[in-house]
Amino acid sequence: MTDFTYKLHDDGVAVITWDVPNKSMNVLTREAFALVEGFVDDALSDDAVKGIVITSGKDSFAGGMDLNVLANIRNEAGDNPAPALFDFIMNGHRILRKIERAGMDAKTNKGGKPIACAIPGLCAGIGTEIALSCHRRFMADTPKGRIGLPEILVGLFPGAGGTTRYSRMVGAMAAAPVLLEGKMLAPAKAKSAQLVDEVVPADELLTKAKEWVLNATDADIVKPWDQKGWKMPGGAPYHPQGFMTFVGASAMINGKTKGVYPAAKALLSSIYEGAMVPFDTALRIEARHFTSVLMNPTSSAMIRSLFINKEALEKGANRPAVEDQKVAKVGVLGAGMMGAGIAYVSANAGIEVVLIDQNQEAADKGKSYSEGILDKGMSRKRVTEEKKAEVLGRITATTDLSALNGCDLIVEAVFEDPGVKAEMTQKVEAVVGGDCIFATNTSTLPITELAKASARPEQFIGIHFFSPVDKMLLVEIIKGKETGDRAVAKALDYVRQIKKTPIVVNDARFFYANRCIIPYINEGIRMVGEGVEPALIENAAKLLGFPLGPLQLTDETSIDLGVKIAKATKAALGDAYGNEAVDEVLFWMADQDRLGRKNKAGFYSYDDAGKRTGLWQDLSGQYPVADQQPDLIEVQHRLMMAQVLEAVRALEENVLLDIREGDVGAILGWGFAPWSGGPFSWLDMIGTDKAVEICDALTSAHGDRFATPDMLRKMAEAGETFYGSKAAAQAA
Repeated sequence: MTDFTYKLHDDGVAVITWDVPNKSMNVLTREAFALVEGFVDDALSDDAVKGIVITSGKDSFAGGMDLNVLANIRNEAGDNPAPALFDFIMNGHRILRKIERAGMDAKTNKGGKPIACAIPGLCAGIGTEIALSCHRRFMADTPKGRIGLPEILVGLFPGAGGTTRYSRMVGAMAAAPVLLEGKMLAPAKAKSAQLVDEVVPADELLTKAKEWVLNATDADIVKPWDQKGWKMPGGAPYHPQGFMTFVGASAMINGKTKGVYPAAKALLSSIYEGAMVPFDTALRIEARHFTSVLMNPTSSAMIRSLFINKEALEKGANRPAVEDQKVAKVGVLGAGMMGAGIAYVSANAGIEVVLIDQNQEAADKGKSYSEGILDKGMSRKRVTEEKKAEVLGRITATTDLSALNGCDLIVEAVFEDPGVKAEMTQKVEAVVGGDCIFATNTSTLPITELAKASARPEQFIGIHFFSPVDKMLLVEIIKGKETGDRAVAKALDYVRQIKKTPIVVNDARFFYANRCIIPYINEGIRMVGEGVEPALIENAAKLLGFPLGPLQLTDETSIDLGVKIAKATKAALGDAYGNEAVDEVLFWMADQDRLGRKNKAGFYSYDDAGKRTGLWQDLSGQYPVADQQPDLIEVQHRLMMAQVLEAVRALEENVLLDIREGDVGAILGWGFAPWSGGPFSWLDMIGTDKAVEICDALTSAHGDRFATPDMLRKMAEAGETFYGSKAAAQAA
């Protein structure tokens, strides 16, 4: 079987069907692209063919290009891959241009054969770019149908003509949501945005596409940019209106990316430069900028972490070899915000849910959280009344523990109190079957200790969700010392069911994510106490690509929670505790009743609606800003290394089991500089020798918390990288 098939129908329409064998989603490979070209050539040269429809044999059209293709081309080309990548991209342009021109005469624009694209569902990346090269795009009107160009989200931009074609169709400003934000649009919105021409009932998709092909005229198949007198919508760069558009777009991109995402700048440059030259030259310009982005280490790191590694983890790269552990019925203990969120994502994934709380009112409130999310989805026409009823019907909100009978997984989300958790563990284990896996949702309490309350510690595991559960993509699975393989497999299969990305770590204080993020927060607060300008701290973080500076993040998570964690950590570590300077600032803030966003007073000031109005100016009354401020790079190194060194130590201490999980977990869990690909990718990017140099300087200036881990120093001495190591190669 091949990825594409060709069939000439009796009405004279040749149908090219994309249906990759043994894949739930179509992705494009080099070999398949060549096959498409061959079929197009056959149709254009056959007098019996009146036109072509390109469609899919699946309920979706395409998930995009197989990004492993780009990695393979780079590897095959050796030390100078840029020419090979550029040639590959230009060959793709040539094929899509052949579809677009469809055999028409170069001078008269006549004699071509109409080509339509029939899109049954999801269409992304190269799939959308193929569609844009066709003369007419038909999309099935389905609730899950989406179309777009999301390449920017993995450090690329649409480089197979999508940038040039779409910006010329609608103008630079109108193209921004699709190109620069990577938005995927539902059928009706896609039609308004001109990504598709017609939205039709799913059962009429092919019929409507064929009807158009059979009735299309020469004029119907000539793209605007191939006609005389074509002008750029919204104005070309040298036009007064167009000039203002590009000035605004440049400011917008730099404001959003802070200069750390090269793909966004390259995309705008492609549009700007391409708008001033003929179409085929514009494609060549696009290819050059795309090649430049592919050669940038930022692009490689983002593709590896956000596509290749993320996909591998979601498919069970580190899953134990045990039988399928798909969850049928889950019991959620605690109907607070966390438990309510877990109940929603489970029910939405088709799992039967029993939501338990101490009183019925609290349990019902927890269920109403799901209703609120579904109502919001209905208001946006993403959820139907039937879907809402179906999801809510899966959730049983009750106080009766006996309702947990038949559950194959329990997720406990009660108070962060070992005594309360132990009591619930024993009560529930007395009700559920002997095969049931018990998972505790905790962000700080050691799993091995909590498992002591269980009669079956090999079936006890930690599942750490991030808040809000319905929006956060990462789930951290924590193995206690006695946790068995079946419990790990059950947790992984469950996380896959609810469509989130798992990482598996061994038990240790704060596990992995919090272990890294708390030092980031602490370093920012420590600098406040030292007299560093708070705006410098926050902007240094944002210029590194972090979504929130450490002070804003403290406000969001709440200052009193920070106080609670600090007290518990000090009690556990005793003399080894070294954050007194942080505590002094944090505890003072709590004493001033500045607890963060939740009470509209923290390191930031807030208006009555809870909106940030700026950094709290009176903070300097207690912690005056020093006359001599540190260099921006030093502040950034402190914030970056505070996290990165903990990631390395977690790997060194066998808490983190796979650097892929370390990188993916960092980006999805707390927004670690996505452009870097994660802490281990960043260390590879700057070089382990440079990392040691930075650490030694920081240790000399600020203390042993920046001491270089032995693993990192040895790697630097040997000239090694993390992704170049044998362990990483075996894991991949």
